[in-house]
Amino acid sequence: MRRDGHRAPLDAPRHELADEAEGYLLAHSHRDQARREAEDLCARMPWLTTAQAEELTGHYVRRRLDVTLELLRGTVRRTEELREEYEGRYADLRHVLLRRHAACACAVLACAGGVSALTVLLTR
Repeated sequence: MRRDGHRAPLDAPRHELADEAEGYLLAHSHRDQARREAEDLCARMPWLTTAQAEELTGHYVRRRLDVTLELLRGTVRRTEELREEYEGRYADLRHVLLRRHAACACAVLACAGGVSALTVLLTR
């Protein structure tokens, strides 16, 4: 088990392991893209020393990853809100549908009982 209480990746089902691998690759892709952008920026500023360029690159990459992380967290929050909203809506619709089906079943049973009673009366 990991420190956060979740199972280790090797114990996880395949889809969780695939999701984790995809997230890892996506994070590295974002970091590499940010590093390339920072290096392009530093290349346009030839007066920077090597140490300054490395410091600027590091700062840019950290800031860019922070912004990306915040965007992803915002997306996760919104998807959770939408999930709750849709699940609530689905439960409401399911209850309405169940009530309508129950009412229709009662009406069919009442009609069947009425027809049966009428048949008994007419055959006497």
